[in-house]
Amino acid sequence: MLEQRVVDELRSVVGPTWVLDGAADRAAYAYDASPRHRALPDVVVLPGDAEQVQAVVRIAAREGIPIVPRGQATNLSGGTVPVEGGMVLAMNRMNRILELDRENLTVTVEPGVITADLQRRVEAEGLFYPPDPGSVAVSTIGGNVAENAGGLRGLKYGVTGDYVMGLEAVLPNGDRITTGGKNVKDVAGYDLTQLLVGSEGTLAIITRIILRLVPLPPARQVALAVFHDLEQAGRSVERIIAARIIPATLEFLDRGTIQAVEAFARVGLPTDAEAVLLILQDGPEEQVTRDVAAAAAICREEGAVRVEVGRSPEEADRLMAARRAALSALARIRPTTILEDATVPRSRLVAMLRAIQEAAARHRVTICTFGHAGDGNLHPTCLTDERDEEEMVRVESAFEEIFRAAIELGGTITGEHGVGLAKQAYLEWKVGPAGVAAMRAIKQAFDPQNLLNPGKILPRSTPRRLVVRQS
Repeated sequence: MLEQRVVDELRSVVGPTWVLDGAADRAAYAYDASPRHRALPDVVVLPGDAEQVQAVVRIAAREGIPIVPRGQATNLSGGTVPVEGGMVLAMNRMNRILELDRENLTVTVEPGVITADLQRRVEAEGLFYPPDPGSVAVSTIGGNVAENAGGLRGLKYGVTGDYVMGLEAVLPNGDRITTGGKNVKDVAGYDLTQLLVGSEGTLAIITRIILRLVPLPPARQVALAVFHDLEQAGRSVERIIAARIIPATLEFLDRGTIQAVEAFARVGLPTDAEAVLLILQDGPEEQVTRDVAAAAAICREEGAVRVEVGRSPEEADRLMAARRAALSALARIRPTTILEDATVPRSRLVAMLRAIQEAAARHRVTICTFGHAGDGNLHPTCLTDERDEEEMVRVESAFEEIFRAAIELGGTITGEHGVGLAKQAYLEWKVGPAGVAAMRAIKQAFDPQNLLNPGKILPRSTPRRLVVRQS
């Protein structure tokens, strides 16, 4: 626990209401949306502005207190769990939309703004903020930036980092920097903006964000393709992309996920199907109609037993809401739900689906798979019980096999969830020893005391050995 004088000093900075040191209050900040990772902070501080963040960080630097920046903690990698105690710096009070610049098509926000609230605000002006994480209704923009969040519209529009034009951030010594800005072109020095995007709170604390906006698409249409063969669905995705059709959303759900989602949301998904694809296109009406018809034709050619095109906007919204509910639906089935993400080039999607099925069968675990198939990002989700130690060993072995398969197929260990605690042991598989060393050097340069979100991303022990199988 922190000395009382330090807690009192923190209260003098942010106000007594915004420093939480009671056991019950701290317990609420001991975990995130990932299972199995829990640790109590010594104190929780909720600053109200950037100046307060600076003052709090300076106290922490002087006292050697670890700091874990946190939004809504919807992340799935253990990234906001305070594994070394210290301070959770919760940014939720800093939740203002500061400026909507219609001339430059930008919006400037504080990190605690809820993503869906921002989307509604700019859409009321005929503008569009495309990044669309599954937790859009509750996640914060600051957390999205820290994790470089992806989401359902990533195929066509990219990820959060593609829309971050500039940042204000507080460094581990309390200094404040600004990076980037509203300029469309800016190559003045190292790109610190993109270095901080996806850094998971390990390099700086983000206090202000400038985001790029685009015009709101005038039309959209959705199709639902139903398959009795998993690989037919995968091949359909590969062919849609190869045909240069880039939907806004191209989502995949396997049989187990379909059944769980339908029981949860009751939207009319076919529970006897082995897989479904949700295809949504937006843009000019003529192009939307043409693209959806072409994608539907490909699905039929690949063996889809049914393709429903042109559902109403209300039905489209219900289908997409049901897809967002996949994790919640699966989480009702067993006590522990482990949602992972492995990403491969889109041309290797069928092989990755096959590898997931084989790993689940070999290790006798239940894995349901859904995800952003159009960008090769799959979410194998294991339904298990963390109290069963023997089963958890098999779960870990299955996921290790899945990550190995992703690397062998030219993919990566995480497409959007980040490394955090969950993927540390596998980071070297993707970036190599020299890559890990470069990352350590960056961390040391920014944070020589190792105070910002310590114990995350970089391996804390000898990494697992990767033996790539010859194909």
